[in-house]
Amino acid sequence: MMLMRTDPFRDIDRLTQRILGEASRPAAMPMDAYREADVFVVCFDLPGVNADSIDLEVERNVLTVTAQRTDTVPDRDAVVVAERPTGTFSRQLFLGETLRTDDIRADYTDGVLTLRIPIAEQAKPRRISVSRGDGQPRSINA
Repeated sequence: MMLMRTDPFRDIDRLTQRILGEASRPAAMPMDAYREADVFVVCFDLPGVNADSIDLEVERNVLTVTAQRTDTVPDRDAVVVAERPTGTFSRQLFLGETLRTDDIRADYTDGVLTLRIPIAEQAKPRRISVSRGDGQPRSINA
């Protein structure tokens, strides 16, 4: 398994926000995660975030993504609607042992942070040769 789990409190926070009508903490970073050939790809939506405020840290296969969105409303007395959350956003991913976390590449384009994490050789599918009773080898997928 490439991605073991994400933020376990995300659904609780959403429910709390609906019930109380307020944000108990800044909104979560929506993400997609998928495998593309020999790379595990994770994309986070971070619109309005300055690339310089994004911080990535890996410790013991736990990837932490932190970003800061500053308030863009110049005069708080004249605010009519303020639905876009500001502040610090953080998300942790527990990565499987089969990912090479030393070789993560990160790109931030059009408000989307894309991480490309190579899959370790031992996790890639390989073919194993099996000999028949007549001594002739044949290949099967492992």
